[in-house]
Amino acid sequence: MKTTYREAVRSALSEALRSDARVFLMGEDVGRYGGAFAVSRGLLEEFGPERVRDTPLSESTFVGAGIGAALGGMRPIVEVMTVNFSLLALDQIVNNAATLRHMSGGQLSVPLVVRMATGGGRQLAAQHSHSLEGWYAHIPGIMVLTPATPADARGMLLAALREPDPVFIFEHATLYPTEGEVDESAGPAEIGRAAVRRPGEHVTLITYGGSLPKTLQAADLLAVEGIDAEVIDLRSLRPLDTPTLLASIARTHRAVIVDEGWRMCSFAAEVSAQLMEGGFYDLDGPVARVCSAEVPMPYAKHMEDAALPQPASIVATVHEMLRRHG
Repeated sequence: MKTTYREAVRSALSEALRSDARVFLMGEDVGRYGGAFAVSRGLLEEFGPERVRDTPLSESTFVGAGIGAALGGMRPIVEVMTVNFSLLALDQIVNNAATLRHMSGGQLSVPLVVRMATGGGRQLAAQHSHSLEGWYAHIPGIMVLTPATPADARGMLLAALREPDPVFIFEHATLYPTEGEVDESAGPAEIGRAAVRRPGEHVTLITYGGSLPKTLQAADLLAVEGIDAEVIDLRSLRPLDTPTLLASIARTHRAVIVDEGWRMCSFAAEVSAQLMEGGFYDLDGPVARVCSAEVPMPYAKHMEDAALPQPASIVATVHEMLRRHG
C-alpha cells in the first residue's frame, strides 16, 4: 500500500514496541507532543509512558541512558531531534557506544538504535540543516543507515533492532511527507546492500537519503537528451556496498556522486576513492562530485537552494563530464 515516509517509520516503531517488551522509545517530545516531525504521534496513548519516554533537553544524558539500557539487555530506540543536536552526545557515541564491544573483548554488546533527522532544504538556517552522516560513517563500531524511501524507512528500522551493535539511522527531514509503496508484511530490510533505483548505461549517479529524489529528477532530465543514467541509492554508508558501485561503473564507465554534505572531506570523497582504487581501469574519466557549497547553510530560500545539490547542478556536471571525457 502507499504511505508516507513518516507513517512508515511510525509503523515500524509500533510493530517493534508491540512485538518485543525490551523495546522502548525515548527522546525530546516523542511522547505527549508526538515527535518533532509527528513520527511518534499516538504511540504514548497506545504504549504508555514506560515505553514512550519524554526526556530532558540533554542529548549526552539520554543517549548515555540509551547505551546503559542497551548494556542492561533492553532494546532502546533513541530519537535525537535533529543531527546538529547529536554533536552534544559525541562523547557517548564515539567513546562508549562504538567502543565497548572492542574494549570488553566481546563481552559487552550495545544493541542501541539512534534515529535523527538530517539535511537542509527547510529554511532552518545554519544550526539546523546539517548533513553529518558522513562524519558518523567514519566511526568503526557503529552502522550508519540512510533510508530514502518509505519502504526502507520501515524495513531498515526493523532490521536495526536485530543488530547486536549500535545502529544510527539518518532520516532526511524533507522525506517525511513523501509517499511510496510499503509492504507491511515484508519484514526487515537487508542492511549493507545498495539499490539500483534506475538502470542505465551512460553514467552512474550515486547518492543516498534526501538527494535521491533530486538525482532521479536529474536522470529524467538527462533521459530527454538521450543520456541514460543509472541511479544507485547507497542506503547504507557503513557498511558500504562497494561491489554494487564497481559493477555499475564497469557498465557505464563514468560516475557522479551526489552528496548533501560539504565537499571537503565529504562521504562523496570516500566513495570516489573507493571507485578509483577498485575500478580505475573501468573509468573513462575522473569521478565527479556534486556537494553542498562550502558555507554555513543560508536561511533565505533562494540562497539555500543555491547552496544545496539540485537536479540542474547534477545535469550540468554530467554534461561537463561527457564534454571532457565523452
